Amino acid sequence: MRRSQAQSAALDDLGPRKRSGYPGRIEPSLPAMSQNTNIPGFPGQPAAPVGDSAKVQRQVQRQAGVGPVAGGGGTLFSEPVLVVNQKAKLIELTNEYAVFDQQGAALGSVVQVGQSALRKAIRLLTSLDQYLTHKLEIRDAQGVPVLLLTRPAKFIKSRVVVQRPNGQEVGQIVQQNAIGKINFAMEVGGQKIGAVKAENWRAWNFSIVDETDTEVARITKTWEGLAKTMFTTADNYVLQIHRPLADPLLSLVVATALTVDTALKQDARGLG
Repeated sequence: MRRSQAQSAALDDLGPRKRSGYPGRIEPSLPAMSQNTNIPGFPGQPAAPVGDSAKVQRQVQRQAGVGPVAGGGGTLFSEPVLVVNQKAKLIELTNEYAVFDQQGAALGSVVQVGQSALRKAIRLLTSLDQYLTHKLEIRDAQGVPVLLLTRPAKFIKSRVVVQRPNGQEVGQIVQQNAIGKINFAMEVGGQKIGAVKAENWRAWNFSIVDETDTEVARITKTWEGLAKTMFTTADNYVLQIHRPLADPLLSLVVATALTVDTALKQDARGLG
């Protein structure tokens, strides 16, 4: 597929990341576009979806119990609160999420990529899809990929590889156990720099800690209503980052907020 001159200019004008408005934080310098040519609709990705600001604010303040947090630079890597809402579908064949700030402004999206018609049929008719490889892209508000997530085929435990759009690995999120409260290690070059700890055996809420076991962020699953819970696949989460974080921990924390659902909650969905 060939790009038009206007599309090429738009991508070239993105330039380097600016200093975040979140005090003390520098956004990671990320490549402007993905090397994955199997992305539907690439180039010219759609911008992030527009959400219901009042609904998102209720979700953050009433359901997640997170009060207004000062600061934030208006991007996925500079906001202290991220709201992750899965697109509601009766039958889910492709994972899709919208990401907002605490006020309801669109920051980006997460989309599963690389699925063939056969894979969608497998997901619809059986539960085998939970064991196969999953690939997702985290995209900014302009639809430009900023992180790639790959969950390789698994049997019991999940592992998620986090990469820049140029293929450079940031780190991995590795499931440590399969029984009891689920825990993940955040690893860079094989070294543990943090962990993700479920607070109960059903793994609804997670505490994210650094290498000193100090909590730096928290993921809270929010109640999406009885109708959506019973009849759709939607799962909604709020991520609160307690203090500015440096990379690679920052990128892994952001990726984690989009990974827990794929690593745990997507299992055994479908008609099979």
